[in-house]
Amino acid sequence: QVQLVESGGGSVQAGGSLRLSCAASGVTYRFNCMAWFRQAPGKMREKLASADDNGRTSYADSVEGRFTTSQDNTKNTLSLQMNSLKPEDTAMYYCAASRQFYGGNRCGGAVFEYWGQGTQVTVSS
Repeated sequence: QVQLVESGGGSVQAGGSLRLSCAASGVTYRFNCMAWFRQAPGKMREKLASADDNGRTSYADSVEGRFTTSQDNTKNTLSLQMNSLKPEDTAMYYCAASRQFYGGNRCGGAVFEYWGQGTQVTVSS
């Protein structure tokens, strides 16, 4: 049974940094894509960053230049370095993984069938 477990969330003041990690267990294959999502109360879930198994990364405009993600294919782990945090970054952050995709984009066409339980990030002003 595949499980994703996030860690590293917490509280920080605006301008600070946090690093999230996602570890997968029960996996016998390589994910084509792993990604970070977040959801704040009353808001829709937002895809923040993704990394495919070729090392290609992609970011939402809201975090471009502030957040950096990387995937370790051999260990099926994903990290998210978050710098220059803002109060509007406050949300529950989720890790997701895909082993199938459509079209030529391994992350753009990914079907995220595995999800972690989430880790809370709170940024105070």
